[in-house]
Amino acid sequence: KTVYRLPKSVKAIQRDIMKNGPVVATYFVYQDFFYYKSGIYRHTAGIRKGAHAVKIIGWGEEKTGNETIPYWIIANSWHNDWGENGFFRMIRGINECAIEMYVAAGLV
Repeated sequence: KTVYRLPKSVKAIQRDIMKNGPVVATYFVYQDFFYYKSGIYRHTAGIRKGAHAVKIIGWGEEKTGNETIPYWIIANSWHNDWGENGFFRMIRGINECAIEMYVAAGLV
């Protein structure tokens, strides 16, 4: 069994997901995250409440007007009645809430 930490790099995270499957990430949780229902999450209000670990399973982009917003597709552990059926999307590429700072993966 091997566990390894990935560099703080969108390309490295994407490459590892494509090669080995989902990765684990930690991020800072702010008050506004508890009210997330759908869409691409960006922290906008409230103080930091702690940290949380989640599974990044993929990525995508959403076209909004003239803007294309890149995002991560993330599985949460707060049950499937939370967010988008237990998942959420977080803006990708700007280290939002430190989501790209502490990413790890493992091989069995």
